[in-house]
Amino acid sequence: MPQYLTPGVYVEEVESGSKPVEAGATNIVGFLGVAEKGPVNEPTFVTNWSHYTRIFGGLNTHGWLAHGVYLFFLNGGTKCYINNLAAVEGSDSGPAKTDAAKGEGAKDAKDVKKAQKGPTVIKNPDNITTLIIGKDNGPGKRTGLFAFDPITDISIVCAPGVTEPAAQDAILTHCERNRFRVAVLDGPETIAKGIDTVPLPRDSTMGAYYFPWVKMYDPELEEEVFAPPCGGIAGIYGRVDSTRGVHKAPANEIYNGAIGVKYPLTDAEQEILNPKGINCIRQFMRRGIRVWGARTFSSNSEWRYINVRRLFCMVEQAIQEGTNWVVFEPNTRSLWKNIVRNITAFLLRLWKDGALFGDSPEEAFFVRCDDELNPPESIDAGYVICQIGIAPAKPAEFVIFKIFQKTLGE
Repeated sequence: MPQYLTPGVYVEEVESGSKPVEAGATNIVGFLGVAEKGPVNEPTFVTNWSHYTRIFGGLNTHGWLAHGVYLFFLNGGTKCYINNLAAVEGSDSGPAKTDAAKGEGAKDAKDVKKAQKGPTVIKNPDNITTLIIGKDNGPGKRTGLFAFDPITDISIVCAPGVTEPAAQDAILTHCERNRFRVAVLDGPETIAKGIDTVPLPRDSTMGAYYFPWVKMYDPELEEEVFAPPCGGIAGIYGRVDSTRGVHKAPANEIYNGAIGVKYPLTDAEQEILNPKGINCIRQFMRRGIRVWGARTFSSNSEWRYINVRRLFCMVEQAIQEGTNWVVFEPNTRSLWKNIVRNITAFLLRLWKDGALFGDSPEEAFFVRCDDELNPPESIDAGYVICQIGIAPAKPAEFVIFKIFQKTLGE
């Protein structure tokens, strides 16, 4: 309390002690790939497709990055960081850049050229794995995935069309190291043998894997192409987060922009893929093309569903950022009570939003910070230990109705 030596009236501002824990954004995506133009290894914040095209150019044949971002915004995505990994030599984006505005002759020549060279081939650079892994040469000199390390807002990482095991392993390692972000990975475009040969990334709780690729219309090439699904999936994550919340499984959702799939899957084929953690994109009669899976590819059953993983990422990050004020405060029971009160208020909001399972807050979560968890030796070492338990609401993946015949006497 301040020392007052002169008689008079003094007004003091006193903190209430309530410091709300707030959830941060869960729908900001970090995209990796090669764009038609733009800055290299300088993550750039983009909020819509027009914004992207002004900086990085449009759809092109030099890589799948632009197609992924295009599908992202088409499916409800709103915010992302673009890391263009390399400059494109010549910046020739293929048939889409011919000067058709100069007359019908130019358009006819374009059609003839397309007919002569056959289907357009779109592919990532051969060295895409090396570009993604990147190097950490310190501030301002980070490349690849390391360029995303200083950006704490990113919660989802995508590299459209990147199916190489080494690159996917690097993306998963990046997400595990940064703790609060997950990877959305693409399955292979083609499979040489049966559906049971679809490869899987290494075991991890920090990612989801989607198969098959989707057919979309490329307005630049003016033809249909099969594109990797991860960009559109990330957009669906953002769309579901905005309308329902991060706790809702991003599945049974329409995939906007898709007019077909590379491999139309059957129930029998998904019975092989689903237990492995391969999320299928399926085409249903009268229901369109939908995401029909919400699993991680982890062997740990506690982290089977991607929405549960993302819910915990959000909760952990919110608590970490919302309790920074605790550091260097007097380690007393009063501090413990403030911590419990603030975190309880945050979890209560989640329970009311339907993110937690239970008919009452007591069933949905608990928060402990007491003498048992903080003995004198722990206090002397400068530790405050708080124990939190939450019961996430898991998706109804298998809905079963048991129907039987009712007899007249029943």
